[in-house]
Amino acid sequence: MASSLTKDSASSPVTEKTFLGHPRGLANLFMTEMWERYSYYGMRALLVLYLSAEVAEGGLGFEDATAIAIYSVYNAMVYLLALPGGWFGDRVWGARKTVAVSGTIIMVGHFLLALPTTVSFFVGLAFIAAGSGLLKANISTMVGHLYRDKNDPRRDGGFTIFYMGINVGAFAAPLTIGWVGQEVNWHYGFALAGVGMAVGLAFYFLGFRNLAPESNQVPAPLSETERAGLIKRAVIWLAVAAVAYGLVGLSGSFTIDWVLWPLTILGLALPTYYLVRVRRDSDLEPVERTRMSAYVWFFVAAAAFWAIYDQTGSTLTLFAKDNTEGSLFGFDFPSSWFQSLNPLYVMALAPVFAWLWVALSRRGKEPSTLSKFATGLLMIGGSFFVMMLAQTASAGGVKVTPLWLCSVYLIQTIGELTLSPVGLSLTTKLAPAKYASQMMGVWFLAVTAGSSVISLLQLVGAPTDTEWWFASQGAIAMAGGFAIFMYRKRVQPLMGGVH
Repeated sequence: MASSLTKDSASSPVTEKTFLGHPRGLANLFMTEMWERYSYYGMRALLVLYLSAEVAEGGLGFEDATAIAIYSVYNAMVYLLALPGGWFGDRVWGARKTVAVSGTIIMVGHFLLALPTTVSFFVGLAFIAAGSGLLKANISTMVGHLYRDKNDPRRDGGFTIFYMGINVGAFAAPLTIGWVGQEVNWHYGFALAGVGMAVGLAFYFLGFRNLAPESNQVPAPLSETERAGLIKRAVIWLAVAAVAYGLVGLSGSFTIDWVLWPLTILGLALPTYYLVRVRRDSDLEPVERTRMSAYVWFFVAAAAFWAIYDQTGSTLTLFAKDNTEGSLFGFDFPSSWFQSLNPLYVMALAPVFAWLWVALSRRGKEPSTLSKFATGLLMIGGSFFVMMLAQTASAGGVKVTPLWLCSVYLIQTIGELTLSPVGLSLTTKLAPAKYASQMMGVWFLAVTAGSSVISLLQLVGAPTDTEWWFASQGAIAMAGGFAIFMYRKRVQPLMGGVH
C-alpha cells in the first residue's frame, strides 16, 4: 500500500521522494492535521452534551444556556487565538516548533478533560483552545513551505489534499469519540480524543526529515528589547487577572459567568478594534481604505453566517438529543453522530462545486463573487427556517425524524461551499498591502465575533428551544443575503476594481 502512494512527479527531480506526486512531507502534515481535527471535532461533539448532562449521568449538570455559552466562548477563543498563533510562529519559535508545542498542549488538554474533576476539565478546555489557535495558522504555512517554487503547479493540489484531511478527521470523530463518550463513558471519549492527537504528533515527529528547512526558521525574530517588553506586559496582565479573580474567589461570589462575560466581550471587542485600526491606518492608499470599508460589511455578514453555522455543536446538538429520534430505518445511533454529516457532505459536494464553477465560467455564466456570498447567507438563513419548522413539529415532547437535521446540515453545507471559499478569496483581494498576511487571521475573527454573539444571547437569557430563536437568526442572515444581492452594483464600486 505504501509503495502505491509514493511515486515520482514529472515536475520534480527523480531523486525526490513524493506522496501522490507531492513532496513527501505532505503525507506527514496531512496525517497530523487529520488526527488533530479528529481530536478537535470528537471533543466538540461531546462538549455541550457533557456540560448539560445531569450529574447523575456523569455530566456537569449545567443549564442548556450556560452549556451553549461555554461552547460558544470556547469556539470563539480557538479562532481568536489563530491570529496571535501566526504571529508566534513568525516571530518566536518558527512554524515547526510552534506546531510541535501546540500539538503537545492540545494532547495534554484532552487528557485533562478525561480526568473526572471540574477544575481539570476547564483547564483542559483552555489548553485545547490555546493549542488549536497556535497550530491552525502554522501548519498551513508549513504546507506552503513544501513547494519551493510559488508557481509550482502542484501547490493548489497539495492544499486540496491537505484540507481533505480536515474533513476525513471531522467525519470519523463523532462516529467513534461521540459513540464512546455517549454510550460508554464521557471521560473515555475525551481520552480517545487525546489518543488521536498523540497519533497525529507521532506522524509529525517521525516526518521531521521530510519537512522544508524554512519551517524550522523564525522569519522575523523578536529583538531582545521586544522580547523583554512583551514578557513584562504579559506578567503585568497575568498579575492583574490573578489579583482580580483571587478577590472574586475570596469573596465567595465566583461563578462561571465571571469567565464567560469577559471572554464574550473580548471576542466582540477585539475584532471591532482590529478592523477599525486597519481602516483608519494613515498609511493606506485611498483605494485601500475604500476596500476596507467594503470588507467591514462582508465581515459582519460572515459573522452572521458563522454564528448560525457553528451552532451545529450547540443548539442543534441539543435538539438532536432532546427532540430527534435516535434511529433511522431501524438503525439506532447516538445524537453526536449528526455532526459527521457536514464533513460527509463537504467531501461529496466540494468536487461537484469545483467542477460547476469551472463549467459555468467556460460558458460565461459563473456567478459573481458577490452573488456567491449572498447565496451562502441565503442558504444558512434558510437552514434555520427549516429548523423553525422542525422545532414546531417537536412541540409537546414529540421526537421528530432525523431527516429534519439531515436536511438542515445539507443546506448549511451548500451555503458553506458558496461563502467560505469566496470569503477567503475576498479577504486576499481586498487586503491592504501592509496587512496582506494578517488579514487571513482577520477572516477567522468573523467566527470569533459570530460565536461571541451567540454566547452573549445565552448570557442574557435568550431561549434556544423556541421557533423564534431559529426564525430571528434565519431572517437576519437571509436579509443580509438579499441586501448584498440587491445592492451588489452599489457595493462593487467600493471594492476598488476587485471582482
